[in-house]
Amino acid sequence: MKHNKGFTLIELMIVVAIIAIIASIAIPNLLSARLNANESAAISTIRNVVSAQAQLQAQAAIDEDTDGIGEHGMFGEMAGTVPLRGGAVTLTPAVLSGALGIVDAAGYVNKAGYYFAMFLPAAGAIPTPEAGGGGVAAGALDPDLSENTWNCYAWPVNRGNTGNRTFMVNQTGDLLQTNGAVVGYDGTATPIASGLEAYQGADMSFPLAIGAAPPAPAQDGNLWTNVN
Repeated sequence: MKHNKGFTLIELMIVVAIIAIIASIAIPNLLSARLNANESAAISTIRNVVSAQAQLQAQAAIDEDTDGIGEHGMFGEMAGTVPLRGGAVTLTPAVLSGALGIVDAAGYVNKAGYYFAMFLPAAGAIPTPEAGGGGVAAGALDPDLSENTWNCYAWPVNRGNTGNRTFMVNQTGDLLQTNGAVVGYDGTATPIASGLEAYQGADMSFPLAIGAAPPAPAQDGNLWTNVN
């Protein structure tokens, strides 16, 4: 008579234990790799924004005060998904991909585990965020200041899972980062709100707070450093 021999309970427990050990090593590595990839993608997107703003301004596609000098734009305007302010036409060809023109009701773009927000100056260099759905109302900005002032932030949709660092850039081209030791930006629970978080003062005319000991601390209390 033939007898089929299966696994004993001890053997099964050993196999399960081995699988658990392998998973405990592999899963954190996979999560870390995804997090790093998201942060790298956010940096790349912000660098593309710098180039796109320069192209838009040089084209003078937005010129609300009709002085012949171009103004900077919001995500929806640069991606051609909403009309340019001051007119009914969309930017053709667009200077940003259409994916960056999908702006949610809060005025954020969600891409690869990060939220992105654009700010342009109103009177007094006060940051004005992008409107829900994209763009900004005609007349809401200071057209002269918008010719040479803007900023963009990126922060994790789920801090610790989709990213850790928060990034920002403005018209100077300085790409900054913070690990959020004081304020950790996290999705819609703790978003970038004022647009002045990395500045030394209370409007967009102030310089950025770069490094450990600038003349004044960053508005959010975090340490902001250059991304190499």
